Amino acid sequence: MLDRTDTKFSHVKLGDTDYVPGGLRDFFLYRDLGIAEATNGKVIAHLVKANMAPEAGTGWHRHEADFQIVIMVKGWARFMYEDKVTLVEAGDVVHQRPGIRHYLFDYSPDMEYLEIVSPADFKSVDVDPVCEVPAPTPWA
Repeated sequence: MLDRTDTKFSHVKLGDTDYVPGGLRDFFLYRDLGIAEATNGKVIAHLVKANMAPEAGTGWHRHEADFQIVIMVKGWARFMYEDKVTLVEAGDVVHQRPGIRHYLFDYSPDMEYLEIVSPADFKSVDVDPVCEVPAPTPWA
């Protein structure tokens, strides 16, 4: 259970934080939701949105994390989870079990998702390719 004495109340309103580059991926923008600070690094929650057309994608990787979910807010993205193509559309929720090898290779120009991960300073580790990855859909 989360230690309530080690966390604080947080309320981030629309406009309090901006979408900025400098997150895990250069082709996305990230909006901090204040959760990492409020939980003293136990959890991070941020909104992630497309900034550039998919070309190379994320590459095969896994995360060193205890918990991770992706909630697609707008648009869609296609992932490889191990050797399976998975289309994640607005309204879908994905629990990425710890250590699952995956590759985000395609997404719509309006793609935006909420990502919640514990711990906040989770690591992304490159892994050997699992299988061939389909080509991304070109943006018009």
